[in-house]
Amino acid sequence: MKFFVDTAEVDEIRALNETGMLDGVTTNPSLIAKSGRDFKEAVAEICEVVDGPVSAEVAATDYETMSKEAKVLAKIADNIAVKVPLTVDGLKVCRELRAQGTMVNVTLCFSANQALLAAKAGASFISPFIGRLDDINLEGSDLIADIRTIYDNFDFDTEILAASIRSVNHVSQAALIGADVATVPSSVLWKLYEHPLTDKGLAAFVKDWKSTGQSIL
Repeated sequence: MKFFVDTAEVDEIRALNETGMLDGVTTNPSLIAKSGRDFKEAVAEICEVVDGPVSAEVAATDYETMSKEAKVLAKIADNIAVKVPLTVDGLKVCRELRAQGTMVNVTLCFSANQALLAAKAGASFISPFIGRLDDINLEGSDLIADIRTIYDNFDFDTEILAASIRSVNHVSQAALIGADVATVPSSVLWKLYEHPLTDKGLAAFVKDWKSTGQSIL
């Protein structure tokens, strides 16, 4: 499974990228607004930090304006994945961009039928929002499973990018079901390393080694 971080904070991205575990970045208008940065400037800097796909989202909702915005975003860097909403106009822009060789992340997916349409439109990534489904008492992981089955049935190349992840359990569930990518807040990504038994075991090893009075160096 690939790990993308869902943020527009460049310092967070740099720190995660240094671990060697980061495969890409997703941003959206809300995250850019939270960062307080100029949109295109922030996206360009992120693209310089990471080699993998960096999702940058259009702000418009109509086809003509989305298409114009998408062309601007695609020119920022070679690793841009233009993010479009899962609407009729969004999928029209998706097909257009894919014909030009630009990566596209189709976002705000909440049903298997929507995911099927996105794959037929040639999407590079489909972003089902599992946390938001959980919020309304639906099982977000079930949607991942349904999309996985459909995509495998027809050999679609579209990668399933599990989004709206709220916990480490969401990450493991998505991995078990077969999501290709998880886009995760930085706070959750760091928690993937943690386990109390790891901490306990390491403390015991350090204590025992210290008692020997030896040094490897």
